[in-house]
Amino acid sequence: MTVPVTAAGGELTRLGYGRLINNDLLGDLRDRERTGSFSSSRVWGREWDGNLPRAAGALIELRLGLEVLAPDRLNNPRPGSRPWAGALSVGVHTHFERNNIEFALGASIYATGPQTQLGELQQQFHQLIGAPAPSDRTLAGQIGNGFHPTILIEAGRRFDFGTTTSLRPFIEAQAGVEDLVRAGFDLTLGGVGHQELLVRDTTTGHRYRVIQNDAATGFSWVAGADIAHVSSSTYLPRDRGYVLTNQRKRLRMGVHWQSERLSAFYGLTWLGKEYSTQPNDQVVGSVRINYAF
Repeated sequence: MTVPVTAAGGELTRLGYGRLINNDLLGDLRDRERTGSFSSSRVWGREWDGNLPRAAGALIELRLGLEVLAPDRLNNPRPGSRPWAGALSVGVHTHFERNNIEFALGASIYATGPQTQLGELQQQFHQLIGAPAPSDRTLAGQIGNGFHPTILIEAGRRFDFGTTTSLRPFIEAQAGVEDLVRAGFDLTLGGVGHQELLVRDTTTGHRYRVIQNDAATGFSWVAGADIAHVSSSTYLPRDRGYVLTNQRKRLRMGVHWQSERLSAFYGLTWLGKEYSTQPNDQVVGSVRINYAF
C-alpha cells in the first residue's frame, strides 16, 4: 500500500495488515523459555498520509496473538525451570502523535491454560516432525485457566538524521498478564519503513510493518535494546516459588527487504533471564514474508 491513502467519504477503511512469527528454532535452535509466538495486526482509519493522526481513536488496530512458553526440557523439566504456559490474546489499540511524541494505547484480554489447547497442539506438531514434545507431566503443571485483562501504553519520539536514518527512544508500561515498565530505543538505517505504521511485538520488541509504503525498495537495517522492571508475571507465579530477576533485558537486530512485489524481514533477539533459576538466556529468530498479488 503506497502513501497517501484516503477512504471514500471519510469512512473507516482497512489501511494495512502486518504479522510476525517468532521461534527459538530460528535463533539458537533450541526449544525452551519464549519458544514460539505469533502476532497479527489489522489497522483501520480514514486516511494515511505517512504520519500518525493527532487524535486518539482515528487509527484503530486489532491485534491477535499467540505465545508458548516452555521449560528448559519439554519432556522432563529440571527443578526450578519455568512451568509450561500457553496464551491467546486479542486486543484493540490506537496510535497517534501529540507534540512530536508518538503514542500507542491498547487494551487486551489474555486467555491462558488448558482451555487454549496450545499444549496439545505443540505435542502433536512436535510428534509429527520428530522433535521432543511436552510430556503429559509437563502439561499437567502448566499455568492454569484464566482470563487476564491487560492495558498497555507506549510513548516514543523519532529523531531523523537525513532521510534514511532514525533513532527512536521509547518508554512503555503494562499492567495485566505481566506488570512492567520498560525503556529502550530503536535504530533504523535505510528507507524501508519510512512513512509507515510499525507495531511493537510483545516477545522480542521488534517493530513490524503494518501500513507499508511500497514506494520504498531495498534494505533497512534495524537494531534496538530495552530494559524492563517486571513486578509480577502470570507466567512465573510467586506462589510456586519463582523469583523474578531485577531486570529483564533484550537486544535485537534485523533487516527489512522490499522489492516491487515481495517484502521480507528477518531478525534476531537476545533475551536475558526472566527469573532467578532460569538455566540460560536465549536467542529468538523472527520472520515475515509478504507477496503482493
